[in-house]
Amino acid sequence: MSSHRVVALLPDQVATFELGIVVEVFGLARPELDVSWWYELTLCTEVPGRLPATTGGFAFVIGHGLEALRDADTIIVPGWNGEPSDAVLEAVRGSRARIVSICSGVFLLAAAGLLAGREAATHWRYADRLAALHPDLTVNADVLYVDGDDVLTSAGSAAGIDLCLHIVRRDHGSAVANAVARRLVIPPHRDGGQAQLIELPVAAHPDDDPIARVMAWALERLDQPLDLATLAARAYMSVRTFTRRFQRATGTTPGRWLIEQRVRASLALLEGSDEPVETVAARVGFGSAATYRHHFTAIMRTTPTAYRRAFYAAA
Repeated sequence: MSSHRVVALLPDQVATFELGIVVEVFGLARPELDVSWWYELTLCTEVPGRLPATTGGFAFVIGHGLEALRDADTIIVPGWNGEPSDAVLEAVRGSRARIVSICSGVFLLAAAGLLAGREAATHWRYADRLAALHPDLTVNADVLYVDGDDVLTSAGSAAGIDLCLHIVRRDHGSAVANAVARRLVIPPHRDGGQAQLIELPVAAHPDDDPIARVMAWALERLDQPLDLATLAARAYMSVRTFTRRFQRATGTTPGRWLIEQRVRASLALLEGSDEPVETVAARVGFGSAATYRHHFTAIMRTTPTAYRRAFYAAA
């Protein structure tokens, strides 16, 4: 099996959780997957050797320097601290690799000038600071990640998981990304963004949660007409009560959730079949291809046709 070279560029003080995400997704062999190539992970830093102890009290010994970036297919910056040196900036600017940042790693990308005129994501705590330091970029503090094709950025910490799985999905298709997510025991995609980061009540027994039951029921019937009144009746609630409880439990409205699930369900059809877009739209419950295209573009930031063109071969 051939490999895609992923190089994680580490600062003096390593963000251990963010690095762990990169290692888990790109550093483990996946022989069970039916793919023609997989990732080969290398860790590098400006000065190889022992890096200082992290917040957790342990240190890293890194064997590769900036020269590792020259052969990279993808460079990931899992967090950054301090001002990057001229050598680091030159090495990043000189690479032809796909560049990815997690959380504060975006500051290195911005300092290197890779985000000028672009939209970028970072942790909501850093959004104002990033915008003030780099007014030439647009900071989106609401989304989990931004895919700028050759430059990708994510919000804080756990959003790095979402971005890494998105990269796997982009490279290999949804089926492979879903398999990796199952290995990680996490959902393959989280809807919404940082604006949803509020404490929500969790039912002790999901089977006893009427909202969860209705969601599971609806997911099995996405091709059927499902309006708000139908969902509320299934939960034995009034429309007003159901809407309020659904939004409190999920952070979104029933209608918005249903649209997103229908768009997500269409991905496998676009990747794994040559059915016309009109047929795909009908199979996931959209009344027309025009409505489907509108919602698909709003959620996926591309068209169904462009998505199929990018992912059909990989799938």
